[in-house]
Amino acid sequence: MSKASWLAALALLGLGFASASTWVHYRILNDPTYASFCDVNSTLNCTEAYTSRFGAFAGVPVALLGLVFFAGVLTVITLCARSTAALQHLPGYVFAASTFGLAVVLYLAYASYFILHVVCLLCAGTYVAVVGLFLVSGSATKVSMTSLPMHMLDDLRLLVRNPRGLAVAVVFTVAAATAIVVFPEQRVTAAAGAEADQTPAVPTASAQQIQQFEQWLSQQPRIPVMAPSDGAAVVILKFNDYQCPGCGQTYRDYKPVLAKWAKQAPGKVKFTTKDYPLERECNAFVGQDLHSGACEAAVAVRLAREKGKGEVMEEWLYSNQPAMNPETVKKAAASVGGVSDFETRYKATLELVKADVAQGGQLKIGGTPTFFVNGMQLPGLRGEFFDAAIAWELKRVSGAK
Repeated sequence: MSKASWLAALALLGLGFASASTWVHYRILNDPTYASFCDVNSTLNCTEAYTSRFGAFAGVPVALLGLVFFAGVLTVITLCARSTAALQHLPGYVFAASTFGLAVVLYLAYASYFILHVVCLLCAGTYVAVVGLFLVSGSATKVSMTSLPMHMLDDLRLLVRNPRGLAVAVVFTVAAATAIVVFPEQRVTAAAGAEADQTPAVPTASAQQIQQFEQWLSQQPRIPVMAPSDGAAVVILKFNDYQCPGCGQTYRDYKPVLAKWAKQAPGKVKFTTKDYPLERECNAFVGQDLHSGACEAAVAVRLAREKGKGEVMEEWLYSNQPAMNPETVKKAAASVGGVSDFETRYKATLELVKADVAQGGQLKIGGTPTFFVNGMQLPGLRGEFFDAAIAWELKRVSGAK
């Protein structure tokens, strides 16, 4: 297998992963209820990577830029294959491009693993392809990099004289530019009233996305939901399982959103977490035990709240979901939540958990997380759409008065 064939194979591999990444990112930006197949848990999570501040550059998703990069490499391979002289320079061209690409993917990998603490499986596929292009092209390059610009000028002259080659180059350029312009923009802003380096970023949707989402909201039915409002205009209930990956994801995503509204509209938005563990010990509505430590986790949070450590306990549970079981939860309740009487108070506290479960059963919820916003049943929306739902509901309530 020739070096050019290896380069083409690696570029095709990268193009496949980048295409899948771009499609997933497109669905994320356009469908507020979309759940990506590569969101396995809080660690293996493509959505968190794509919607973070590292997921786009100047509003253009990095996945799309990767697609353009690999398509560009394939275009260069195709063009160089038409000329024996250009084919000799091909490894040098790919090496120069992949050197830049390698710098980008190393930065993105660092941001993903060490800042976001997530692994994006589709992203990892593109990283492997870039590294492969860098190694193969580097080992095959026979041309000095300082002389590469002169060779490029010569090859460009040949390209101009070749109508087919010129057509391929023009088609690639137009297609890449069109894709970047047409693809939905991703914007990320800091939570209002806080410093960007201190507050988690809140992704924002485009005006068109918000309009489509609001139209969808206006079609959602409302049912009576018993919950104290304490004077709030928007009452949000989350039926939650501390061992559920989606519950952990929304917990992290909604934190900056709720902080934003607490500052912009104090007392207008009330958020309450209701327990709905997917475990038969405390939930008669589930047919099998999906999460073995979920009942203990719900009790641990309730008891930790009495010590003023409820939020710390929640953070620990969401961060340690893969290792959760009854024993690890009990130990964490003592060491993290300051609960010294877990065993003696377990049964009585579990009855309070069952009361939440009973309400969830009456509302016929099908799983976790399930949200009710002023009686509208909503799935686990991404942060920008959860933010939009609160804004829309506040506007609707104030307009009805």
